[in-house]
Amino acid sequence: MSSTITARAQALGLTLPPAGGPAANYVSKVQVGDLLFVSGQVPRQGDQAAWLGRVGDTLSEDEGRQAARQAALGVLAHLVDAVGDDLARVVRVARLGVFVACTPEFQRQSTVADGASDLMVEVLGDAGRHARTAVGVASLPRGVAVEVEAIIQIKP
Repeated sequence: MSSTITARAQALGLTLPPAGGPAANYVSKVQVGDLLFVSGQVPRQGDQAAWLGRVGDTLSEDEGRQAARQAALGVLAHLVDAVGDDLARVVRVARLGVFVACTPEFQRQSTVADGASDLMVEVLGDAGRHARTAVGVASLPRGVAVEVEAIIQIKP
Protein backbone atom coordinates (compact mmCIF):
# COMPACT_ATOMS: atom_id res chain seq x y z
CA MET A 1 0.00 0.00 0.00
CA SER A 2 1.25 3.48 -0.87
CA SER A 3 2.33 5.75 1.96
CA THR A 4 0.28 8.73 0.79
CA ILE A 5 -3.45 9.27 0.54
CA THR A 6 -3.04 11.07 -2.78
CA ALA A 7 -1.14 8.15 -4.32
CA ARG A 8 -3.81 5.69 -3.15
CA ALA A 9 -6.51 7.85 -4.75
CA GLN A 10 -4.49 8.18 -7.96
CA ALA A 11 -4.03 4.41 -8.12
CA LEU A 12 -7.85 4.23 -8.23
CA GLY A 13 -7.96 6.77 -11.06
CA LEU A 14 -9.14 9.57 -8.75
CA THR A 15 -7.90 13.12 -8.38
CA LEU A 16 -8.34 14.87 -5.06
CA PRO A 17 -9.54 18.47 -5.33
CA PRO A 18 -7.75 21.23 -3.44
CA ALA A 19 -8.99 21.52 0.14
CA GLY A 20 -11.64 24.23 -0.20
CA GLY A 21 -12.24 27.03 2.23
CA PRO A 22 -15.45 27.64 4.16
CA ALA A 23 -18.46 29.19 2.46
CA ALA A 24 -19.53 31.21 5.53
CA ASN A 25 -18.52 31.97 9.14
CA TYR A 26 -16.90 28.66 10.12
CA VAL A 27 -13.68 26.75 9.46
CA SER A 28 -13.28 23.82 7.09
CA LYS A 29 -11.70 21.55 9.67
CA VAL A 30 -10.84 21.52 13.35
CA GLN A 31 -8.52 19.19 15.21
CA VAL A 32 -9.35 18.44 18.84
CA GLY A 33 -6.83 16.07 20.38
CA ASP A 34 -6.52 13.16 17.97
CA LEU A 35 -9.86 13.83 16.26
CA LEU A 36 -10.19 15.77 13.02
CA PHE A 37 -13.64 17.23 12.37
CA VAL A 38 -14.18 18.01 8.68
CA SER A 39 -17.04 20.38 7.88
CA GLY A 40 -19.64 19.34 5.32
CA GLN A 41 -18.21 19.00 1.82
CA VAL A 42 -20.31 19.30 -1.30
CA PRO A 43 -19.52 17.73 -4.67
CA ARG A 44 -17.48 20.06 -6.87
CA GLN A 45 -16.13 20.11 -10.39
CA GLY A 46 -13.28 22.59 -10.25
CA ASP A 47 -14.51 25.52 -8.21
CA GLN A 48 -18.18 24.97 -9.09
CA ALA A 49 -20.81 23.04 -7.15
CA ALA A 50 -21.80 19.88 -9.02
CA TRP A 51 -24.60 17.31 -8.93
CA LEU A 52 -27.32 19.90 -8.49
CA GLY A 53 -30.88 18.78 -7.78
CA ARG A 54 -32.73 16.28 -5.63
CA VAL A 55 -32.42 12.52 -5.67
CA GLY A 56 -35.71 10.93 -6.70
CA ASP A 57 -36.62 14.02 -8.71
CA THR A 58 -33.99 15.46 -11.06
CA LEU A 59 -31.27 12.94 -10.11
CA SER A 60 -31.31 9.15 -9.98
CA GLU A 61 -30.15 7.07 -7.04
CA ASP A 62 -26.97 6.19 -8.95
CA GLU A 63 -26.29 9.87 -9.64
CA GLY A 64 -26.76 10.49 -5.91
CA ARG A 65 -24.11 7.84 -5.16
CA GLN A 66 -21.75 9.57 -7.58
CA ALA A 67 -22.44 12.91 -5.89
CA ALA A 68 -21.67 11.37 -2.48
CA ARG A 69 -18.41 9.95 -3.84
CA GLN A 70 -17.44 13.35 -5.25
CA ALA A 71 -18.24 15.11 -1.96
CA ALA A 72 -16.17 12.52 -0.07
CA LEU A 73 -13.17 13.43 -2.22
CA GLY A 74 -13.43 16.87 -0.59
CA VAL A 75 -13.28 15.22 2.84
CA LEU A 76 -10.13 13.36 1.79
CA ALA A 77 -8.60 16.62 0.52
CA HIS A 78 -8.95 18.12 4.00
CA LEU A 79 -7.54 14.95 5.55
CA VAL A 80 -4.50 15.20 3.24
CA ASP A 81 -4.01 18.81 4.32
CA ALA A 82 -4.28 17.91 8.02
CA VAL A 83 -1.85 14.95 8.01
CA GLY A 84 0.58 16.16 5.36
CA ASP A 85 -0.67 13.39 3.02
CA ASP A 86 0.83 10.75 5.35
CA LEU A 87 -1.44 7.70 5.27
CA ALA A 88 0.33 6.26 8.34
CA ARG A 89 -1.13 9.11 10.43
CA VAL A 90 -4.71 8.04 9.70
CA VAL A 91 -6.00 5.80 12.51
CA ARG A 92 -9.55 5.53 11.19
CA VAL A 93 -12.56 7.35 9.90
CA ALA A 94 -14.74 7.31 13.01
CA ARG A 95 -17.95 8.66 11.49
CA LEU A 96 -19.42 10.03 8.28
CA GLY A 97 -22.54 12.12 8.15
CA VAL A 98 -24.20 12.09 4.73
CA PHE A 99 -27.04 14.45 3.91
CA VAL A 100 -29.08 13.69 0.80
CA ALA A 101 -31.37 16.28 -0.80
CA CYS A 102 -34.27 14.14 -1.96
CA THR A 103 -38.00 13.92 -2.43
CA PRO A 104 -40.13 13.03 0.60
CA GLU A 105 -40.88 9.64 -0.98
CA PHE A 106 -37.22 8.68 -1.50
CA GLN A 107 -36.15 6.16 1.18
CA ARG A 108 -32.74 4.88 0.03
CA GLN A 109 -30.48 7.54 1.55
CA SER A 110 -28.21 4.81 2.89
CA THR A 111 -27.59 3.51 -0.64
CA VAL A 112 -26.69 7.01 -1.82
CA ALA A 113 -24.36 7.38 1.20
CA ASP A 114 -22.58 4.19 0.15
CA GLY A 115 -20.87 6.29 -2.54
CA ALA A 116 -18.97 8.14 0.21
CA SER A 117 -18.49 5.08 2.43
CA ASP A 118 -17.14 2.92 -0.37
CA LEU A 119 -14.66 5.63 -1.35
CA MET A 120 -13.28 5.86 2.20
CA VAL A 121 -12.62 2.12 2.29
CA GLU A 122 -11.19 2.03 -1.25
CA VAL A 123 -8.69 4.79 -0.48
CA LEU A 124 -7.92 4.22 3.22
CA GLY A 125 -8.42 0.44 3.54
CA ASP A 126 -9.60 -0.77 6.94
CA ALA A 127 -8.93 2.69 8.40
CA GLY A 128 -11.77 3.90 6.18
CA ARG A 129 -14.42 1.70 7.86
CA HIS A 130 -16.71 3.91 9.95
CA ALA A 131 -19.99 4.53 11.69
CA ARG A 132 -22.41 6.56 9.59
CA THR A 133 -25.59 8.57 9.50
CA ALA A 134 -27.51 9.03 6.24
CA VAL A 135 -30.30 11.61 6.35
CA GLY A 136 -32.74 12.88 3.74
CA VAL A 137 -33.23 16.65 3.66
CA ALA A 138 -35.34 19.08 1.62
CA SER A 139 -32.40 21.08 0.27
CA LEU A 140 -28.66 21.65 0.66
CA PRO A 141 -26.29 24.60 0.10
CA ARG A 142 -25.81 25.69 -3.51
CA GLY A 143 -28.56 23.29 -4.58
CA VAL A 144 -26.30 20.21 -4.42
CA ALA A 145 -27.71 16.72 -3.97
CA VAL A 146 -25.32 15.53 -1.24
CA GLU A 147 -23.16 16.91 1.57
CA VAL A 148 -20.64 14.77 3.52
CA GLU A 149 -19.02 15.56 6.89
CA ALA A 150 -16.51 13.44 8.81
CA ILE A 151 -14.81 12.76 12.12
CA ILE A 152 -11.42 11.11 11.63
CA GLN A 153 -8.97 9.87 14.25
CA ILE A 154 -5.39 10.81 13.38
CA LYS A 155 -1.96 10.37 14.94
CA PRO A 156 0.07 13.45 15.97
